[in-house]
Parts: sequence; C-alpha cells; structure tokens
Amino acid sequence: MSLLHDHLDRQLGSSRRLLEIVLNQSAAIRRQDVATVLASLGDVQAEMGYRAQLEVERARLLTAVAQRRGMEMSDVDLETVLLDLPSEEADEARAMSAELVGLVKEIGRVHDQNRILLRQELTFLDHLMRALSGTPQGGYSPAGWVNAPTTMSTVDARA
Repeated sequence: MSLLHDHLDRQLGSSRRLLEIVLNQSAAIRRQDVATVLASLGDVQAEMGYRAQLEVERARLLTAVAQRRGMEMSDVDLETVLLDLPSEEADEARAMSAELVGLVKEIGRVHDQNRILLRQELTFLDHLMRALSGTPQGGYSPAGWVNAPTTMSTVDARA
C-alpha cells in the first residue's frame, strides 16, 4: 500500500466517523435531547482535531509530489499524484477520492440542517421566554416600526 492509499483510508475513516456524529446529533436535536447534542459537540471537536492532523499530512504529500514534478503545491491535483502509481492502485485512489468527496458533501448538508434545526429551537425558546416573562419585542411591519403589543398572560398562575 502506498502513502497515498493509507492517507485516503484515514481520511475516509475520519469522514465516516464525522458523518455518524452529525447524523446522531441531528437525531438528538429532533428528540430535543440536550445532553446528547452537547456531548456530540465534543465528539465533533475531537474529530476536527484529527482532521487538522490529516490536512498537515495531506500538505506534506502534495509538497513532495510538487517538488518531484517541479511544480507549485497549489497546482498539484489527484491526477498529478497518481502519475507514478500503477493503474490498479490509481483507480482505487480515484474511487476513494470520489467517496471522500461524497462524504464531505453529505457531512456539510447534514451539518447545515443541524444548524437550521438548532436555530429554530432557539428562536422558539426565545419567543416562549419572552411570552412567559412579559418582555415585549417590537418589530417591523410593511408600514414601518411597530410597538410591542401589550402582553397577555399565557399561563394562568392561579391554576
């Protein structure tokens, strides 16, 4: 196995773990399981730390290829890296790279959904807390500024 194959294998493993984390986080957000959501943040942080190490390793691999080819590192792409590999190994690396791209896109999609879900939950809580505390919140209408309406009791404290 080549250094490239080992690196891609580690990248795939990390991406699969990160996808699992954000999918579990999504399920926890939907269940309103605060403890699991908070715990998943630590898991995301730990995996991102590992991914930072992988990026350093990736930069070293690209720098080595760039030096061998007399190129700038920024000009090195997958096909350039694969020039010195046997065709079977190059094909496997292309497949691994394509899977990695798909995983990264899916992680981004789920992470964006999680951010939206969290924002919705926090907005609802803000609204609920304002209603319960009697703290008015003004806003805008098509005609301009609107004063905050007088609050009504949303909870009958006598019950």
